[in-house]
Amino acid sequence: MYKGLSGKSRLGMLLSIDFIAIVISFFTTFLLRFDFSLPAGYGSFYLIWLPIFIAVKLVSFYLFGLYRGIWRYTSLWDVINIAKSAASASLVLILLFAFTGGFTGFPRSIFFLDFLITIMLISFIRISVRLYFSNRHQETNYKNDQPLKRLILIGAGQTGEKIAREIINSSSSPYSIVGFMDDNPIKHGAMLHGYKILGTVADLENITRPYDELLITAPSATGDQMRRIVKYCKNTGKRYKTVPSLTELLDGSISLSTIRDVSYNDLLGRAEVKLDMNSIDKFLKGKRVLVTGAGGSIGSELVRQCLNFDPAMLLLLDNSEYNLFTIEQELNTVHSRTSIRFVLGNIRDKNWLSRFCNDFKPQVILHAAAYKHVPITERYPREAVLTNVFGTLNLINVANKSKVEKFVLVSTDKAVHPVNVMGATKRLAEMMIQSINQLSDTVFMAVRFGNVLGSSGSVIPIFQNQIKSGGPVRITHPDMIRYFMSIPEAAQLILQAGALGDGGEVFVLDMGKPVNIRDMAYDLIRLSGLEPEKDIPIVYTGVRPGEKLFEELIISGEKSSKTEHYKIMILRNGNHRLLWSELKNTIEKLVIIAKSFDSDTIKSGLKEAVPEYEPKDYMNKKSNLDWDIDTTSFRA
Repeated sequence: MYKGLSGKSRLGMLLSIDFIAIVISFFTTFLLRFDFSLPAGYGSFYLIWLPIFIAVKLVSFYLFGLYRGIWRYTSLWDVINIAKSAASASLVLILLFAFTGGFTGFPRSIFFLDFLITIMLISFIRISVRLYFSNRHQETNYKNDQPLKRLILIGAGQTGEKIAREIINSSSSPYSIVGFMDDNPIKHGAMLHGYKILGTVADLENITRPYDELLITAPSATGDQMRRIVKYCKNTGKRYKTVPSLTELLDGSISLSTIRDVSYNDLLGRAEVKLDMNSIDKFLKGKRVLVTGAGGSIGSELVRQCLNFDPAMLLLLDNSEYNLFTIEQELNTVHSRTSIRFVLGNIRDKNWLSRFCNDFKPQVILHAAAYKHVPITERYPREAVLTNVFGTLNLINVANKSKVEKFVLVSTDKAVHPVNVMGATKRLAEMMIQSINQLSDTVFMAVRFGNVLGSSGSVIPIFQNQIKSGGPVRITHPDMIRYFMSIPEAAQLILQAGALGDGGEVFVLDMGKPVNIRDMAYDLIRLSGLEPEKDIPIVYTGVRPGEKLFEELIISGEKSSKTEHYKIMILRNGNHRLLWSELKNTIEKLVIIAKSFDSDTIKSGLKEAVPEYEPKDYMNKKSNLDWDIDTTSFRA
């Protein structure tokens, strides 16, 4: 509308438009008041007071910021602002009349009529500009031989409204809206931004209007609801996409740029995690925060989430050069007041770790560094013990000596009644946290949860690669069940638990319903537009070393209780806590055993340190042969 105009020229043009509108409003008011027949003598009233009405209203409009907005994006808030400025102008005019005696012979209804007509005219002008540019956007795209993709939005709620508004207002949007679908029967037949709500999701197959794509705008849909929606979308044969869940977005803002394909995370469930921002802010703001394993799946997400709370310094520690490089490249594009240090090092080196912490003096430690792949740690228990146990011990000693404020251990459901080396080492780490907390000024705690979708070694990318190559999809056992949650949700809840902790707790995250791995594979195959067993074969390979058919979150004898957060439970009265001196001696003996390279002896040492550890051998003869060869070569 005013492209290429300078600031002063633009303001002059807008003032001129409103000047004309005020004149029309004042004239129309007099005509309406006197039934379109102006009595003799009122012409002088009109000519004397018209300049005053114009001046007062334009000044009021300017002070209320009506010329700072862009008319093509006029919204309800702009209309409300117009009403406020018109009301203020009318009040000033009434006071002027009262103090100057102007009410004599002047009909008071003029003020009310003028107020209403002014609001209607000024609002009409701005809304007309918005409608013009909305229609022009669609015409322009067609004229440029770029036909818009005709879109049906599934979900006529707040997110659907926002996406529709952005499509209408954006000149670069590749979409045009056909209508909405929503399962709320009250909305059926209603209009949203001028587009009709056509029916329920189940009615998709009966839609006769031509359309090209479907967009699911239901960021808080449950897993079952998403499965149902995806089923109907797939039956149409059209392409379908979705918007992210609110948990995935750091700032919670959904827009056209965030639209993506439907993933398995969506089928798992998309409820927003509501955090106590004040408690986390107090936990992290202005603090020096150390994240171990900062280049890993959980560690890197912890770093991203921490940045939202303005810590003074973030120390990113990892022993993987590649992982550290990757997170560094990502954060180099992030603008933050936080000082970020990328540190290559190993928590197993206690002398280096002590010097590092002495130099940077972290106030909060989020300990995510660990070896976690169950079959690999079964094969190399020495490495698991030295990192998950000895490395944690080094970090605990440094935190205790440096009087770190809070120490949060990232644990796992595999620590509950462990049958594998990974679970046993993490259970031992939990025991250390509970034991040292009894005599330390540092507040130690652990957070226990299950598998996270998309983490390194996660089953989903493995299945996706197998599907992409045409199969077969390899599943260990048809009855294998696991708890899952998304990486952002896990990281947010770890921070929330860290803010809640008073010391010595093991927090357990609510993981929702456990997921059958076979059902997961079936869902992933269907998301790829194929059918399991028909297009993609399924092969069962047998349970791997150290695996259980199902995982648990609470150890026998542990009593859970609710916390202030609905998705976090607390275990205060766990198993008997050993004295720190005794437990430390046990661990130091285990570390000596680990350096012997004897896997059986290491497992026996773990069993002695963690009585509930019951190692299970699911290895077949071939696996035993591989184990012997690897161990022999490693000794050599």
